[in-house]
Amino acid sequence: MKIMPSLNSDSDAREKLIFALDVGEDMQEALIWVERLSGHVGLFKIGKEAFTNFGPDLVHQVYAKGGRVFLDLKFHDIPNTVARAGEAAMALHVSMFNVHASGGKKMMEETVAAVRIMAEKKQTPMPIILAVTILTSLSDHDLHDMGFRGTTREAVVRLARMAQDAGVSGVVASAQDVDDLRKTCGNDFLIVTPGIRGAGDATDDQKRISSPREAILQGADYLVVGRPIRLAENPVQEADAIVQEIAAGLAMRNKH
Repeated sequence: MKIMPSLNSDSDAREKLIFALDVGEDMQEALIWVERLSGHVGLFKIGKEAFTNFGPDLVHQVYAKGGRVFLDLKFHDIPNTVARAGEAAMALHVSMFNVHASGGKKMMEETVAAVRIMAEKKQTPMPIILAVTILTSLSDHDLHDMGFRGTTREAVVRLARMAQDAGVSGVVASAQDVDDLRKTCGNDFLIVTPGIRGAGDATDDQKRISSPREAILQGADYLVVGRPIRLAENPVQEADAIVQEIAAGLAMRNKH
């Protein structure tokens, strides 16, 4: 069951901010970002770019510097392969990792079961396992081009419900889909939201975006932010400003 936040302290809000660590051509540059932002964000997201460049050692180095990791590799394969990948993620002591919901219910069920057994044997907490529904770079038109029927929102809800039935902790989904997800999956199902931009930021390859305050007010549990922090003149100040936006969203949400 999800632990609901206490009254919106900065620490509560900070835990909800995930920094995308897909930066740099060498590990030292990535680790500089960890040192710079430790204490200002809750987790560091290590995605395909960083993991392909630096491998598991980057995860170890982040932990050595006191950070926590969201391993964003979006596992998608036959059930046995993804279950073994989930065990490998568990062995790295990551706090979160994700799979593609489109891999199917059996794939997700076997992964959750394998990680739970491993956690019980090691007597350690299970990581949060998330399902990726529809990438925030995809629009309704993109789905139609791929042969899918219906809208991105409809696809997100279908995949999220299947993921919930499979026992995963939550989903990665656009802020624009949060309201539908809450109605379908309830308040205890975690929602991690990428595509977060500031009010004045230009749109890039993310098509379904939201401001931090809007996303939290809609009901998101965690926000993934990369470029708005990395490209800011003062990244630490930008991270702190986003935390304040998250805190404001939490305060407004708790009033309702």
